[in-house]
Amino acid sequence: MTDRVTDNDRPDPYGSLLARVAEIWAGLAEADPERLAADTLSSYAPAAGNSGEFRLVVWGRETLVTFPGFAATWVDDATTVDPFTAALLAYYFATCDGTPEAGRWIAFSELRAGTFYAQAFQGYTGNELARTFGNDTAAFTSAAVGLSGLPETLADRAFSFRALPLVSVAVACWLGDEDLGPSYRVLFDAAVGHHLPTDVCAIVGSSLTRRLIAAHGRRSGAG
Repeated sequence: MTDRVTDNDRPDPYGSLLARVAEIWAGLAEADPERLAADTLSSYAPAAGNSGEFRLVVWGRETLVTFPGFAATWVDDATTVDPFTAALLAYYFATCDGTPEAGRWIAFSELRAGTFYAQAFQGYTGNELARTFGNDTAAFTSAAVGLSGLPETLADRAFSFRALPLVSVAVACWLGDEDLGPSYRVLFDAAVGHHLPTDVCAIVGSSLTRRLIAAHGRRSGAG
């Protein structure tokens, strides 16, 4: 597995993350930008002196990444992306080989070396979602639709989300009864190993979980 990226809500004061991101970008500085664009399904606009910029959508928000400097900003407000989005982009550009999505969902345990971390992953993703939404599929649906989730024919209720151009992730809900509580599970397109390392898939799942819970909180507060 790759160097592990610590999942944390705060901007990175623990320079290891930023150092690793800088290392990844440095290794890509001599790459063919047209090839990077093709592999990542992003667009590339060349400029003078072998420079240019990539554009791609991350969690539904357009992002600009310069080349060869790889400075990433949000297009809508021109602010620098947060450290974990920067890390997500760096690993995506370094790993992605252009393989199309498989159109089939798999569990985290089915990812490379995912079995070892599957229990922990379920703890901070599916279990947290179950505690938040329980059997309230209306609340789950409202939060998912608010994040542009698309309905999927999985479980009792499920939605998919596009984290990156070639990275789709889904949340499936199985309702509980008097004998068994509700169950939620974060799933990945089966080709995700061509686009992100397993450690970073864990961060994608955690990020989606936090986004859904935050969306629910905002809507509950508004109500």
